Amino acid sequence: MINTVLDQASGLRKMSQNNNNGVKVIAVTGGKGGVGKTNVSLNTAIALGQQGNRVLVLDADLGLANCDVMLGLRVERNLSHVLSGECELDEILVEGPAGIKIVPATSGSQSMVELSPSEHAGLIRAFSELNTEFDILIVDTAAGISDMVLSFSRAAQDVMVVVCDEPTSITDAYALIKVLSREHGVYKFKIVANMVRSMREGQELFAKLSKVTDRFLDISMELVATVPYDENMRKSTRRQKVIVELFPNSPAALAFKTLATKAVKWPIPNQPSGHLEFFIEKLVNG
Repeated sequence: MINTVLDQASGLRKMSQNNNNGVKVIAVTGGKGGVGKTNVSLNTAIALGQQGNRVLVLDADLGLANCDVMLGLRVERNLSHVLSGECELDEILVEGPAGIKIVPATSGSQSMVELSPSEHAGLIRAFSELNTEFDILIVDTAAGISDMVLSFSRAAQDVMVVVCDEPTSITDAYALIKVLSREHGVYKFKIVANMVRSMREGQELFAKLSKVTDRFLDISMELVATVPYDENMRKSTRRQKVIVELFPNSPAALAFKTLATKAVKWPIPNQPSGHLEFFIEKLVNG
């Protein structure tokens, strides 16, 4: 046990040295499935890559991964192979559009959803030993409010909640925000109104959510993007591409590019949380 702790500490110090400028960590979540969370994650990541940023996407839906499928990428090994000791994290990274890198998870594996303490330690070591340098880590979480979703969200610097104009989406987004604020000390949330018919509808959606949170929760929220419903999104998905790549001038693509421009300006704290090793340590240790 002592050796394991020493190995982790050594790896975390190494990562701190390798990432002196800090890594911006953004968790993209949503409470409810079907709100377009992975589309938001990938389009934002690729828009950031197109702007010259080095971006890593962690497919954190560890049991039902789909980032690679949505981009039509061929994946031979994933995070489960890293945790089993078969390979290093650098060896499983796959390159997507605009040079972004993706950490693929596995699909249809219950064991990846319920990691053991030793596998948690393996997750720390895997990220600690990552040699690939990047500026921004986007964590595409699973749906719901499982322990893993909450862990990834509370460990990130920025939590981006994707919501659409459906009662269940608003209810589930509120439930997620409530648990994160009351039980995990997360008090700032960035909201993405997705698949709305107009800017006004996006603002009204944000107002609906704010009305509930203002009444019952002591948090702050910011509407950072209003992504319009765009038929080109469906066309892109069928072709296993993202809309910012396939239809770069479409309304939704322009909204994602604007979001990416904003995200670059979100500050990285001048403290240990500005480094990736703190994210992983906080993720595992809570």
